[in-house]
Amino acid sequence: MAFSKDEVMAYHRGGKVTVSLPRRLKTKEDLCLAYTPGVAHAVKAVAADPSSVYDCTAKSNLVAVVSDGTAILGLGDLGASASIPVMEGKAVLFKAFGDVDAWPVPLNHCRQNGENSGKTDPKRVIEAVKMIAPQYGGINLEDIASPACFEIEDTLDRELDIPVFHDDQWGTAVISLSGVMNFAKLAGKELKDLKVVMNGAGAAGIRICDMLKAAGVVDVTMCDTKGTIRTDRTDLNPFKAKHARDTKAMTLKEALVGADVFIGVSAANVLTGDDVKTMSDFPAIFAMANPDPEIAPDEVAKALAGRKYVMVTGRSDYPNQINNVLGFPYLFRGALDVRATTINKQMKVAAADALAALAQKPVPEEVAALYPDEKLQFGTGYIIPKAFDRRLFVEVSFAVAKAAIETGVARLRLDLDEYRQDLERRNSARA
Repeated sequence: MAFSKDEVMAYHRGGKVTVSLPRRLKTKEDLCLAYTPGVAHAVKAVAADPSSVYDCTAKSNLVAVVSDGTAILGLGDLGASASIPVMEGKAVLFKAFGDVDAWPVPLNHCRQNGENSGKTDPKRVIEAVKMIAPQYGGINLEDIASPACFEIEDTLDRELDIPVFHDDQWGTAVISLSGVMNFAKLAGKELKDLKVVMNGAGAAGIRICDMLKAAGVVDVTMCDTKGTIRTDRTDLNPFKAKHARDTKAMTLKEALVGADVFIGVSAANVLTGDDVKTMSDFPAIFAMANPDPEIAPDEVAKALAGRKYVMVTGRSDYPNQINNVLGFPYLFRGALDVRATTINKQMKVAAADALAALAQKPVPEEVAALYPDEKLQFGTGYIIPKAFDRRLFVEVSFAVAKAAIETGVARLRLDLDEYRQDLERRNSARA
């Protein structure tokens, strides 16, 4: 669907986030409770027991959405101020879908050689985030360029005791994995038996590969602009080198022959109809470049006419959309509810499992009504849940919290039956 520039600017005018007050402030007594002298009791409580900060401040449900503006959407390095509309948008999605309070935190002056160098200084971002961390229950990193984003997330995750999650890396990876899981089910194959070819070895590509392997996929060939990522190449950074393999295939086209799955997080029109014809008898094409995919769905339909296949994009105007809003609100919801110290691989795989399982269930009528042109029944045209499926709040959040408890990264060990019932109550209250 298309909107005019004036319509978009009108929607954004004045910003998309504000502060709402969960307590009244109308009397002298209210003022004394909210600030001085009453607030001193809360201050002393936290000083005496630092863990009580979760009980008497907003920390338990507050996430910082942090960016230095070096990789804004598909627009590139436009700086911290230009990132604010996106970070506000992310905060809106956190609240609307996961009931998580979030606040934009754009970081300026985080480059090594001046504002226009285009190079993030990881150490400055890391130090800035560490300094603001006491206020927040979690950190969502956003639109930070590769490869700096890897060092930033890895270091913060290691040094902070709250969840740190770079959505550009892991969000796409979690949703993509759920789609691959369901494709494997439709194809009657185990994940370990799939042949996967990827194009794009930036932040999203590297983490998709990590997630696939964590879930059991073995045969993955990655490609970048110079061809397949092979063990004999000497130009690979450490993140690419980790996924290098010994292969005779030199190009994406050569690697694609016989592949079950193509995953693209790269550029428009890098594949042709003839390329997808060389894939397996029942292939899956995850063409997720935005706004224009690696190959158009219409071209795939023409090339594979008469064959069974799965088509996935990153666009909302086609079925099977990889949309990060299916993941990050609920990954943080589950992590915050158990006061997790991290969002580990097991929690991410659990989220993908929950997404895949939900797509296999009958779709509620109210969700189907939002997509009258699509047949929302598990199959090649529906392997990924829709963003407005309210069951996500319960199913994904619960799976994440359960995995956090089972892997020992949760500060709170909730009764899982009671927690699930609580999620269902909260979800009903949000209706």
